[in-house]
Amino acid sequence: IDGHQSSRLDAVKQTFRSFVAGGKNLSGRDEDLIGMVTFARYPDSICPLTLDHDTLLSLLDQVDIVSVPDEDGTAIGEAMALGVERLKDSTAKSRIMIVLTDGINNAGETEPLQAAQIAKALGIKVYTIGAGTRGMAMIPVRSPSAQTVLQRTPVDIDERMLTEVATLTGGQYFRATDGATLQAIYAEIDRLEKTTNVTEPYQQYAELFPLLLIPALGCLVLEMVLGNTRFRKIP
Repeated sequence: IDGHQSSRLDAVKQTFRSFVAGGKNLSGRDEDLIGMVTFARYPDSICPLTLDHDTLLSLLDQVDIVSVPDEDGTAIGEAMALGVERLKDSTAKSRIMIVLTDGINNAGETEPLQAAQIAKALGIKVYTIGAGTRGMAMIPVRSPSAQTVLQRTPVDIDERMLTEVATLTGGQYFRATDGATLQAIYAEIDRLEKTTNVTEPYQQYAELFPLLLIPALGCLVLEMVLGNTRFRKIP
């Protein structure tokens, strides 16, 4: 997406927040279980599937770009596999994974299409988004002085693979070149079928009459004892 990488991340956060909570032509997903997986060279499950969207968005605020020497890479397949693992036990009628990436799969042992095949078998639909300008973009790189600097770098997104992943699972591929486009993409995905997560209420009954029966029996016994003493009634 246009701008520095930190600005791109801010745009992604803002759009995802609107997608979850509502706003800017997005209705919100109040009744949806939503989780979050981040990835670079390795995937990380930031939040499991939850209806606690306040906690989810709080964790989203903590997501940042971390540049680690010799740890560069984009493990799209590994991230998808982790997402499938989180979704496979969900009983929701509609199970959706949104994969947003600005690179190509060049790390990890799991290929994206392998993860997509598993997702398809489990009935999980994958929507993919290739985020980034076409041509050149400012990417943070490590300088010889160990400082992180912005450098113009060719944007390389494997659109063919992302399209195949989405098509295989019944989803759709989108290309986001700026914040407005990304917002429109999430608005389109927001029109997906929603599933209400129903919590079945139940009542628990407990027999409490013994708590009253014992004092009552005690009073009856006391009456019988006193009836044979000076406290008995005189006819």
